[in-house]
Amino acid sequence: MRIEPRVNDLLTGLEAVGEVMALTCNESAVHEKIGVYDKVLTGNHHAMVLGDDIDLRIFPKVWAYGFAVEKRDGGDIRRSLQFFDATGKAVHRVHLRPASNLYAYEKLVAELESSNQEPIVSVKASGVDDDAAIPDQAAMVEDLREQWSGLTDVHQFFDMLKTLNLSRCQAMRLVGQDYAWLLHNDAVGAMFEHAADGEMPIMCFVGNRGCIQIHSGPIKSVKPIGSRINVLDETFHLHLRTHHIREVWAVRKPTRDGHVTSLEGYGADGKMIVQFFGTRQEGERERGDWRFLVENLPRIPNPSAA
Repeated sequence: MRIEPRVNDLLTGLEAVGEVMALTCNESAVHEKIGVYDKVLTGNHHAMVLGDDIDLRIFPKVWAYGFAVEKRDGGDIRRSLQFFDATGKAVHRVHLRPASNLYAYEKLVAELESSNQEPIVSVKASGVDDDAAIPDQAAMVEDLREQWSGLTDVHQFFDMLKTLNLSRCQAMRLVGQDYAWLLHNDAVGAMFEHAADGEMPIMCFVGNRGCIQIHSGPIKSVKPIGSRINVLDETFHLHLRTHHIREVWAVRKPTRDGHVTSLEGYGADGKMIVQFFGTRQEGERERGDWRFLVENLPRIPNPSAA
């Protein structure tokens, strides 16, 4: 059944559905969290879910199509809500679980049911990529370093890139190795092993143009299978195609609470696949064990470094 992608109505309605599985993915990573949609903040440009388990940053204008899906599995019926952007790429999914409130789910689906139940959807061709590289000569390294050093919050990073007309990877290549350095591609797997062994709480971000999903906490069960790394914990699953990762960067950003360090994996197209931080609250300094771990992962020379 086609449903309207009215994000604010969806998020407030999902609170009553109770325990579900939230899934956000891109072409290289699938991020699954089991929990409840609570602490919802609605908005037409940005919406958020700030629950203890389900933590989302949502950009509603990207959501173009929605479906309520039923799939028979033996004697059971699996129910989900699935949302896509205008080009047909998956944005977000909500899967019911045995503990879900089926009455509240059916009520929500009825409220969102679309008057258009045509069986064919005409998707748009992908446009110019917002992350497409700008020629390096368009950037002035001094301006980049000055603005980077003046950051007081990690959320200012995107605005800095926009002001300088730079992609993320370009900025990291140009800024200098005191702020960003290139790592071997197996650094992500090494990080998972050390974090799991030390029960270190981390933040794992996976997203697309319409939604970013975040896990915060320790990880326990890490299972590499072929070219994939799988985290298979009780309320958090991650499936990461490591062979899609072309570059891994360690990135240092200044904040009011001292600098914070991220581990970031990028594909051949320059898009971010996955991002990691040490778990911390606003106003807290970065965890020393996380910083030590990232700073000691195997490095490779930065070809653009001065």
